[in-house]
This record gives sequence, C-alpha cells and structure tokens, in this order.
Amino acid sequence: MSGSCFAERLGDLVTLTPAEHAALERLEERERPVRRGATIQRENDRAGDMFVVRKGMLMSSMLLDDGSRQILRFLFPGDVIALSSLVYRETPETLTAMADAVVAPFERSTLSEIIAEHPRLAALLLVYSQIERAALTDRLAALGRTSAKARVAAMLIDMRNRLRAGDKAITDTFTIGLTQEEIGDATGLTAVHVNRMLRQLEEEGLIARENGRVRFTNERGLLRAANYVDRYEGLDLSWLPAPR
Repeated sequence: MSGSCFAERLGDLVTLTPAEHAALERLEERERPVRRGATIQRENDRAGDMFVVRKGMLMSSMLLDDGSRQILRFLFPGDVIALSSLVYRETPETLTAMADAVVAPFERSTLSEIIAEHPRLAALLLVYSQIERAALTDRLAALGRTSAKARVAAMLIDMRNRLRAGDKAITDTFTIGLTQEEIGDATGLTAVHVNRMLRQLEEEGLIARENGRVRFTNERGLLRAANYVDRYEGLDLSWLPAPR
C-alpha cells in the first residue's frame, strides 16, 4: 500500500498540502501485518509505539474487575491508535485485530518532528482527538441512559459511517463483521439481548439482515431510534493555522 491512510482521513476535514501529505506518509513507512485475534498492545503494557491502521479492523477494550470485557471503540483504516503512549508510561487499553489487518507503527520522535515542522497537522491531530473524545462521551451516555435498542441502532449507524469513510461506495448496505457477543461487549448487553434487539429493528422495518450483511431499510427511522449524533458534522475549523 502507498500513500497515507491518516492523510486520507484528515483530507475529509481540510485540503492538505503536498508537504503535509509527505509528512504524514512518514508515520506509515513501516508496516506490520496482524492476524485476526492477535493483540498488538495489552492493557498495562509498557507504552511504546503508536500506530496508524492501514487495513482491516481492530478494537480497543478493557478488562473489568469481574473479568468481563468492555469494548471501547472499533478502529478502521485511517485511525491513529495508542496515542496514549504519548503521555502514559503504561497503556490504558488493549488493542486486538478483529480481522486480518495491517498497521503502521511509528515512534514518538517521528510525531514530534512532524508537529514541529507542521503546526497545522498538530492542530488537526487535536481536532481528530476531540472528535474521538466526543464520540466516546456519546457512547458513555448511551450505556448509562439509553435503551438497548438505541444502543444497538447507534452502533450499527456508527459502524456504517466509519466503514464508509474508507469506502465511499458504501451506502446503506455493509458487512458488520462482528459476533453478537462482540456487539454486546460494546453496548453493555448480553449476546441474547443483542439478538433480540436486532430482531426488533428488523420487525420495525428499520434494517434487514442477510448472510452477515446489514441493510438500512429506513435510515431516518433508525437515526431517530438511536438518538445518533455524527461527530464529524458541525465542525468549526476556522481557527486552524495556515499550512507551512
């Protein structure tokens, strides 16, 4: 693979200069294949490399005191992961491949050089982190305050939108690529409850499922059911510094 997946992600926000593209490509000069089920970082490991996801899907998770797992987010091509390594000595999350994947590891020093040379990229990294923070806040509120149906609906919408960011051909149909147990670990539900909510969404005419694929048959209704907010909309980037 050539180019920068992270540059493509930021390019959805602003038009990057050739120099900015070249700088971001430095983050992805090395590639590491990761097999499905493999872990590239464990919770409480010594902090090390950060990564750009170049192919496949990963998840970020934590183990709870009772031994159960909470999936925090799903990670797609263009995502920068393990940024906590910038500020912590030990990693706060586990990163696991949900499918065969490719990641690009990079060191703090490389990112430090890019930030010094390209202040606008540093500002865009802050923007990206704040979008992710807002999305995680939404999920935290959903886990505590919304119905099981709303949680599952919101997750389906978010999955479709994240997949579409890397593949503009995706419209209302996509392959979810998750088990009902994994959906449950992300939404705070049992696999049985997830199955019941998916069937309810089908019965209400909001989605259709076939051979691992999901189709939105009433997207407006699904958005209402989910109370979903797209955190990539409504951005104000007028304050960004000029590119160098």
